[in-house]
Formats: sequence, C-alpha cells, structure tokens
Amino acid sequence: MLTSGNHIWDKKDALSFIKKEEKLVRPANYPEGTPGQGSAIIRTAGGVKVAVLNLEGRVFMNNLDCPFRVADREIERLNVETPIIFVDFHAEATSEKAALGFYLDGRVSAVVGTHTHVQTSDERILPGGTAYMTDAGMCGAFDSVIGVRKEEAIERFLTQLPTKFEVAKKNIRLNAVVIEVNETSGKAISIERISVSCG
Repeated sequence: MLTSGNHIWDKKDALSFIKKEEKLVRPANYPEGTPGQGSAIIRTAGGVKVAVLNLEGRVFMNNLDCPFRVADREIERLNVETPIIFVDFHAEATSEKAALGFYLDGRVSAVVGTHTHVQTSDERILPGGTAYMTDAGMCGAFDSVIGVRKEEAIERFLTQLPTKFEVAKKNIRLNAVVIEVNETSGKAISIERISVSCG
C-alpha cells in the first residue's frame, strides 16, 4: 500500500493512475470528487485485513476538510471491516501531528507522520494502545536538504529566486518504522524506528 500527500498532484500523469490504482491512497480530507481514494483495506500474506487511512494536515498546508473530523468518519467505516487501522498523517506541524495522535489514541493501531523528510526519535505507544511517531523520515539522500541538492536549496534561501531543484544522490538512506499489532484488538504491541544506509 502506498500513501501520498500534497505532492500527489504535481504530475498530471498521476491523475489517470490514481483513479485506477487500488493500492495507492491520497489524503481522505480532499474534497468530494477528487480522484482516488483516501483509505483502503488490504490483506496480509496471512489473510489479515489491514486498513490504511491517509490524511493531510492544515497547518502551513492546503485549506482542506478537518483531518480530525474526517478521521472520525473514516475510522467508523473502516472498523466494520477490521480493528487494525494505520494512519499516515501527511502534515507540516509537529503540534498538529501530536494532537491527532492523542485524538485517535485507542481508536487506531498507529498514527505515523510524513512530509517533513526528517525522521523523529519520539516513537512510542500512547496510553490507549496506539503506536505514534511524529515523522517516519524519508527514503533518499542524506547529503541534501530534504532530498534536494544542497547547493540549489542554499541558493534559493540566499536569493529568494525560484530555482530548479534536482534530487541529491549521495548517502542514500531508507527511513521507516516497524509496528507490531495485536490482530484481535488492533492495539499496538511495539514500535521501532529504523534507518538503513543504502549506499
């Protein structure tokens, strides 16, 4: 399952792809009629149903439906199928991510933030049994400014002029989080942050 965020719309080719690809979700709090789906249910190799819900934050981001209220609606619908629900919260502000984590604590298996490209070290299981981490990090070059060649990023900050960004290619790392969940209750058992050098 692939989740996304505000950059899903950057390439026009994505519009036709997202309409038909069932294993790609876009934030559920985009307006009705937006191509794609905001959540999906998949089966593991062992046949266990797992729901994935994608939401986008509003602080320093787009003016979208409230992710908290959309989460309420989506979780109620997904719980009919499975107690295991993973939430990817694609948001800029740490405060908004933490607030959603506590708001959904005990109702979902995990809330993991994305978007800022920097892995946080605050992984934990909240009191109600929800695994939480503010940001999973990125898969890309660490010799960069959030994946962009550092020289170009610095030039934009110095001049305030638009600069074409190129993807950096040195010190590639895979950031991720591994979460173990009780299949019956949907509660998190453990959460582990990982960062692997890929060359």
